Amino acid sequence: MSVILAIESSCDDTSVAICNNGKITANVIANQTIHQNYGGVIPELASRVHQQNIVPAVQQALINAKVTKQDINAVAFTRGPGLLGSLLVGVSFAKSFALALNVPLISVNHMHAHILAHFIDDPKPSFPFLCLTVSGGHTQIVLVKDYFDMEIVGETLDDAAGEAFDKTAKLLALPYPGGPLVDKHAQHGNPLAFKFAEPQIADLNFSFSGFKTSILYFVRKQEKENPDFITENLDDICASVQYSIVQILLNKLKKAAKQFGIKEIAIAGGVSANSGLRNGLQQAADELGWNIYIPAFQYCTDNAGMIAIAGYHKFLKKDFVGQNVSPMARMEF
Repeated sequence: MSVILAIESSCDDTSVAICNNGKITANVIANQTIHQNYGGVIPELASRVHQQNIVPAVQQALINAKVTKQDINAVAFTRGPGLLGSLLVGVSFAKSFALALNVPLISVNHMHAHILAHFIDDPKPSFPFLCLTVSGGHTQIVLVKDYFDMEIVGETLDDAAGEAFDKTAKLLALPYPGGPLVDKHAQHGNPLAFKFAEPQIADLNFSFSGFKTSILYFVRKQEKENPDFITENLDDICASVQYSIVQILLNKLKKAAKQFGIKEIAIAGGVSANSGLRNGLQQAADELGWNIYIPAFQYCTDNAGMIAIAGYHKFLKKDFVGQNVSPMARMEF
């Protein structure tokens, strides 16, 4: 028997989940709307709001899971990577909670947890599988050999795909968070209306810095000729940008699948909620005979459910940490 309380506070969402014998019975997420006023996450504000949200989130998770503090057998938490101030709130609370209950602590790598989110619901992938992990801060292709035996076989050399979505949204004057709004507009546009330069990067790595620059120059050029260009072509611009990003991601994923001879393919991270990526992955699966795995929407973005399932598998191994553990903004994969 194991009841694990999990805490995720790597960025601006305060999340608390309960895992009862491998099943997620609560996954509470408290969003921070204050950052919409600034067009991006302000680290100092994020850490302060985490302090306000974490106790109510824990209380709600316990209620939703129908357990009490005394039922908790271990406390799992995100150690990193992430914003140091935000992580500090979650780590400090986890340590105090575990100390008060005299239960073990479980340290979880945020990126490992995104991948292990595939083991929350059925169907679950078989080992080995490839996971394309895409978020605002990371873009990786990971060869997953076991729950904690993972190898990055391709990654971005500069910016992440999620950042390309967000910066595009900012150029188009869409409010924060802009990535989901690009997706929303893209569903009504022509993905072949405009073409952007595809980065020529060797092996299985990515680069989105030059891609972002090409979008910037494109928008500036078109606005000089027609000040209303963005307004008149918003859906087509979003569709074209999204199509380009998805093709860049899928082309590398196809290459990796062929190189390793693997047909078990998964996607994870915040961008895995993108409809264009999901549809593109399904098309690739139909063409290439892949078995694909996509987490439920609530487990794509930052959430404690994925921390809880990772913590559960560490609990089975008795992989615990001491009270001297500290958060790590840049954590080794």
